Amino acid sequence: MTIRVETTPEGVCVITLDRPEAKHALTVEMRDMITDALRAGRADPAVRSFLITATGDAFCAGMDLSASTVSQAGKPDFDPRTTAEALRVGVQAFIRELWELDKPTVAAVNGAAVGPGAHLALACDFVLVHPTTRFLWSFHRWGLVVDAGGAYLLPRLVGLPRAKAMILLGEGCTGAEAVELGLAYRCVETPDVLAATAHELATKLAAGPTRSLGLSKRLLNASFETDLPALLELEGAYQSLATASSDLVEGMAAFRDRRDAKFTGT
Repeated sequence: MTIRVETTPEGVCVITLDRPEAKHALTVEMRDMITDALRAGRADPAVRSFLITATGDAFCAGMDLSASTVSQAGKPDFDPRTTAEALRVGVQAFIRELWELDKPTVAAVNGAAVGPGAHLALACDFVLVHPTTRFLWSFHRWGLVVDAGGAYLLPRLVGLPRAKAMILLGEGCTGAEAVELGLAYRCVETPDVLAATAHELATKLAAGPTRSLGLSKRLLNASFETDLPALLELEGAYQSLATASSDLVEGMAAFRDRRDAKFTGT
């Protein structure tokens, strides 16, 4: 099994990449399993947050090129148009699922994250790293265009000049540097601490008012393509939805009673 999916009693759907002999390079099967797990968890009320991580000392070495359509380039029967379709149903699918997901997501990047593997993590809401974590990009070495949503994600996280250096020059960064650049939320001391901290964060998010958290996430993500008047209208619409939730009633009652709220995500 190259992907393991399990949901904790607290409602955290843990997606673990488990192909350590290949540094978790994504096969077509793995790629599709990630997308299927995200879609299934999105529809499952028992799932309240997601955690993406990997076994061993690597996070994801990107796409396994032997399983990619680009490996067929130059052959007599190769049709370049198949590449766009393969991206659409492939790595673009799980990037879109993560970005649009109305439940909070955490990535525990326990080692090297390369190209699409880096973007798999960066599409999550919270990225946790440790000092020997590495983010790397190698599209320029292969003569490929940046894919898996990198051209969308990176400029928003680190700014356009740094994003160009990462893609056009292949400049990578360590875990601590990733926090300084805005790629990651927090750098912890060791891989063991990383695993524990990621589970703690994902569990904390799962215990929150996930309906309103999801709406806030959508509002924040939309801010990059929306002008202020339109965003304020969207804010009003989302706040109306939040006020119709039982979580708001519980949150207000807990505040009055000076106790911790018990949210249900409804």
